[in-house]
Amino acid sequence: MPEVTIKYEKPETLKILKGLAEYLDFKVSSSATKKEISLDDILVPNDKNADLSKLNKVFTGKDLDAKKLREQLWRKTK
Repeated sequence: MPEVTIKYEKPETLKILKGLAEYLDFKVSSSATKKEISLDDILVPNDKNADLSKLNKVFTGKDLDAKKLREQLWRKTK
């Protein structure tokens, strides 16, 4: 199978390429010297014009506490 090397600067480019790979039937792989990048590890820059007030109704009345969430979700397994 032929191979192509794509160099990119923005981390979201990898996310887009992996999404396209599913539809266009090609594989995205990293070089043997680099660690595999999870899509969960890619940070997408925030849109400064986004209206986050619409999220208030999603979280209002849920009795959410950041400290409790961290304690529950970030437990270290031994």
